[in-house]
Amino acid sequence: MVGAVAHAPILAPVGERRLVVGAAVVRGGRLLACRRTRPPEAAGRWELPGGKVEPDEDPAAALVRELAEELGVDAVVTGWLDATVPIRETHELRVATVTVEHWTPRPAEHDRLRWLAADELDDVDWLEPDRPFLAELRDRLPVRPS
Repeated sequence: MVGAVAHAPILAPVGERRLVVGAAVVRGGRLLACRRTRPPEAAGRWELPGGKVEPDEDPAAALVRELAEELGVDAVVTGWLDATVPIRETHELRVATVTVEHWTPRPAEHDRLRWLAADELDDVDWLEPDRPFLAELRDRLPVRPS
């Protein structure tokens, strides 16, 4: 299945905020984190991959497109997390759960990828908009045996 999507309800923007979508890619009980290289204020910090939704674009389709552009992978959107998080006054972030069947990423916008277990989510310096999603994601990941 190439670029399949689970359609999300299209929420009306808050004010004039532009929608940004992020991907919670889970594989083997670990969450994918990507380290930014730009802009300078975000370089070296970690995020869930994704990007901006174009006008009149379905959010799930936008996320599939962004993952193809950023990582070179075909993704399947399987659902959406509950929260919507403002990014300054101009954007808002929603995060979807995503699967990638054939994993051979070619990162274009990140210099490092990490697969983090639930107890490792605090080991990286996440960008602020992604932080509110970490508790829900931590609850969805399996607990590693001690």
